[in-house]
Amino acid sequence: MHLAPCPTSVLLILASLLCSTTYFRLPSPFSDDNPYHSLFLSSGDNATTARHLLSLTSRPHTAGTPANYITALYVLNTFSLLNFQAHVTPYKVSLTYPIFRSLDASFPATNATSSLSLQQEPCQGDPYSETLEALPTFHAYAKTGQAIGEAIYVNYGRERDYALLKSMGLSVEGKVVLARYGEIFRGDIVNNAMEEGAIGVVIYTDPKDYGGDNSSHTEARWMPPSGVQMGAVYRGIGDPSTPGWASIEGCERLERENMEKGLPSIPSLPISAKDAKVIVAGLEGPLVDEDWQGGIDVGAYRVGPGPVTLNLTYIGELKEMKIHNVFAVIKGAVEPDRYVLMGNHRDAWIFGAVDPNSGTAAMLEIAQRLSKLQKRGWRPRRSIILCSWDAEEYGLIGSTEWVEENSEMMGSKVVAYLNVDTAVSGAGFHASATPQLDHLLKEATQEVKDPDNSSRTVYDSWIESGDPPLIGRLGGGGSDYAAFLQHIGIPAVDMGFKGAFPVYHSLYDNFVWMKKFGDPSFQRNVAVGSIWGLVALRLADEEFLPFNYSAYASELHALEEDGWASRFRKENALLVRDLNDRLMMAERAFADPDGLFGRSWHKHLVYGPSKHNDYGSRSFPGIEDAIEEGRSSSTRESWAFVQHQIWRASRVVSQASLVLRGDFT
Repeated sequence: MHLAPCPTSVLLILASLLCSTTYFRLPSPFSDDNPYHSLFLSSGDNATTARHLLSLTSRPHTAGTPANYITALYVLNTFSLLNFQAHVTPYKVSLTYPIFRSLDASFPATNATSSLSLQQEPCQGDPYSETLEALPTFHAYAKTGQAIGEAIYVNYGRERDYALLKSMGLSVEGKVVLARYGEIFRGDIVNNAMEEGAIGVVIYTDPKDYGGDNSSHTEARWMPPSGVQMGAVYRGIGDPSTPGWASIEGCERLERENMEKGLPSIPSLPISAKDAKVIVAGLEGPLVDEDWQGGIDVGAYRVGPGPVTLNLTYIGELKEMKIHNVFAVIKGAVEPDRYVLMGNHRDAWIFGAVDPNSGTAAMLEIAQRLSKLQKRGWRPRRSIILCSWDAEEYGLIGSTEWVEENSEMMGSKVVAYLNVDTAVSGAGFHASATPQLDHLLKEATQEVKDPDNSSRTVYDSWIESGDPPLIGRLGGGGSDYAAFLQHIGIPAVDMGFKGAFPVYHSLYDNFVWMKKFGDPSFQRNVAVGSIWGLVALRLADEEFLPFNYSAYASELHALEEDGWASRFRKENALLVRDLNDRLMMAERAFADPDGLFGRSWHKHLVYGPSKHNDYGSRSFPGIEDAIEEGRSSSTRESWAFVQHQIWRASRVVSQASLVLRGDFT
């Protein structure tokens, strides 16, 4: 008998060890007395934000298309007109586009066949929805092929859903599964189906998760019945033809056959609730639990399989396309070789007014404010780089290729990476970060007025919303922070005002929806810019980095209290530099060169994505994976591997502690 370590106790021990060096209470109130920071906060401009968003989202601009290159030029020109050092860094990467797709539902009892439309329909009052430039709905990197088989409903396509089917004596082998979006990454939905023996996957947006009623999205914020959520089903990060190295000119690339080993091996398609209704209505078999029931008006959902049969065909084209990252650099006056990075991606599946260009508009409005500060004589102590990424929607490609190209230099020079993907999708501020930035985030929200209630700060509303101001962690792979944190170990933040966003990745994420439901006056967008920019300014301007490692917070506070800090600054600037370097480098210590077992690109051993859901953040993911395997196989070797993963995690925590102390053992 092999005694299994309790996963909860293991994680608690390691978490307490980690938190002992990263947490301290937030004093209240906080006041930033830097006059340039005050000027920055008072210079927000709703009209500028709205103008940029309108320009950026005038056309569909998927990565690799001419329209998206136009957005790159727009950002470059905006930076240049503000007198920033601006430049473009291109990469050639492997992207996919649809050539042909079809989905037929056949009903044996009547010999009838219904060809599903796979179309997103125009909505009255929304001229954007009438565009002819949008790509047909598809899954990027889906397998080209045909799948013909009985349909079977698998709920959200999670492992637990398949376990329930097995308990009912049902198998998806040889079937085409029907899954709904909403709980896990779509690439994991496809992968789980493939591992269970399915031959094809159809994923739809269920009204229970994304729609209220049959109202047009110009009348209500919900996804219209014909709305389709597009997206990539590739489970990796970066260009799939250059896994682990940058897609620069003349680089080595995987042969097509080897590259496709890392891509889905069965075809898939996204469809609307309107099309899914035809399939759901044609399913018989047993009824399912209440949490499997959706919102399509067909009575009770049944699992199947069949009798409805699906004929799914998808033909895609894999092409080497040029993408364009755009940068603006503000050189530091004292430490120009230390960088604070602010990033947002620019490419969208269609218009992307919420995801991602609300963030792009916020970045450009921040750039205008920083330019105003420069005209008043401000120069940051450390350098600031504004980063506009390309091809994020295909798998965080633009940011990942840049990180992989510059990884050696970034490890010793980047202070932090501050990400905003979706700046605004509704009311309510949300943030995720590495722990040493928690305190700074909270302080920044104390300085910014709530855009929906000017008598309170964002921090006040954050507390009173019913959700305590607990900051999430960045273990998942949902946006461009992933390469910085999980591959290099750079402290990172992701933030925004996040309300219900049912039109995600669809035709209806456009300026009309943003103006009507997301941020009618663009005051939330300006508030995000204020928080985002203030965090960057404090990281760039303050002599001592405002990281919340408790030992150093106490030390710095003591230095300030006895007046020694001023002498410290005058007598030995190198000691200031040394202390800041230790604060900056501590997060790097959590990144292990060997990475997570089976997922070696992910180097960070404390925060990483769930093995079964790329969007899901996990603490100590290597230990979690090992415990799962140990419970499954229950062998001496598997539990020894758990102990090994615990040792690896404890080792990096100890290394981080040594970095902070700055002493050898």
